Formats: sequence, structure tokens, C-alpha cells
Amino acid sequence: MAFRGTCIAVVSGKGGTGKTSFVSGVGTALAQSGRRVLCLDCDIGLRNLDLALGLSDRALMDFSDVAQGRCSLSAAVVEHPKVSGLYLLTAPVSNRGRPVTETQMISLLQEVRHRFDFCLLDAPAGLGTGFRLATCGADRCVVVTCTDASSLRDAQHTVMVLNHFPAGRLHLVVNRVRKKLLRQLHTTIDDAIDKAGLPLLGVVPEDDALPLCLNRGIPVPLVENQLSAAAYRNIARRIRGERVPLLRIR
Repeated sequence: MAFRGTCIAVVSGKGGTGKTSFVSGVGTALAQSGRRVLCLDCDIGLRNLDLALGLSDRALMDFSDVAQGRCSLSAAVVEHPKVSGLYLLTAPVSNRGRPVTETQMISLLQEVRHRFDFCLLDAPAGLGTGFRLATCGADRCVVVTCTDASSLRDAQHTVMVLNHFPAGRLHLVVNRVRKKLLRQLHTTIDDAIDKAGLPLLGVVPEDDALPLCLNRGIPVPLVENQLSAAAYRNIARRIRGERVPLLRIR
């Protein structure tokens, strides 16, 4: 039987929920567990996953070059110099030439599945073209939200658009959780799960080290003793099929 990996789209209804840091952190944690992982940036023109991974000067080709046959997947992906098994396929810097179609993206992801254990697709905010490209060929989808009412409402709207994903393949992550809001959060999470009908994949605490890591291009799991790194590792374990309790935020 041919090897087949899993493609997971990471989405949100609005910007600022932390999708890119989530993809960088969970992708790194999956690679540290011995998996081959591709982080694929779908945010055409506004890409920043390369910055989060510290690979901004290394990516010469992008996913449109592969999808439209201008180069091979092997030539376009960039391996992380410090994390074995972690790769990046970046987005185009602009909407030049013919846009990538959903059919071309689905074909690209078929090849990705044969070369990688996991592919995390970093979708742009909103429900436009980049969102559709990220989700059209994905096996699973993670909706990332924060704890404010606006983010939760947008998450619920996003879930309605993703109704083609079968039960068990659509998940919720609550990001940037502050300790002082934790008591209120239990109710907020329960409400969000009830309204959206999503299983909770994980809770990621607010981490003051995260902006510094992003600015330096250092994936958070490479920094010791960070609570957000522990959350990313737990989520990576759940993605691999393990049963892991939710992180305790004290």
C-alpha cells in the first residue's frame, strides 16, 4: 500500500488569532517526534510563515511554481537547518500570472501526501481565495480562535462554511489564553464547542516569549520552558492519535 500522509488546513474567520505561530509551533513539534512535516503558506502576497520558521532567505520557489509545473516539489521545499524533517513550501509574493486553481492545489496535495507524514496549510484570514485553496484538498481542518466574542463568532461562521468536512475531521483550538481569564474561559470554551459543534484539539496560553521568537525566526518548541511550547507538543500528540489531557495553565 502506498504511503499516504495527512493534510491539515489551519484557518480562522479573522486575522490576529495566531494561525501562523500555531503552524510553526505544531509543525516543529511534529517534526521533533520523528515525522516528516511540510508547512505550506497559502497567504499569497502577505506570507509570513517563512519568517516564523526563520527561513525567509531560503525559499526561492513557491507553491504556485509546483502546482503549475514550473518546478518539482523537491526543488521548491526548504528544509529547516535546525529541525530535521521540518520543511517549508512558501506562498507567492504576489498574484502574478495565472492564479492556482483548486484542481491544481488538490493535485499538489496528492503528491505532498506521498512525501510527508503531515502537511499543515497556513490559510490567510477570511474566507476568500486563499482559504478555499487551503481547504479544498485538506483531510482535516483546525479552526483557530481567541477568547473574545468577535473571534468566537467568526469561528462559528467559519465552521458553517466548512460543513463539507465530516464529523471528527474539524477541530477547534483556543489560542492566546490569559491566566486571569481562565475561570471564565471554561464557560467560553463550552459555549464555543456547543455552538460550533467542534471537538477541542487544544488550548494555547498567551506567551510573552512568542513575539520575540517570531521576530527572531525561532519556532517556540526550540525554546525551553515555554508553556506555549508544551501546548503545541500536546496538540501534536493529539494529531498523531494520542489521548493527552488539556494543558493546565496556572
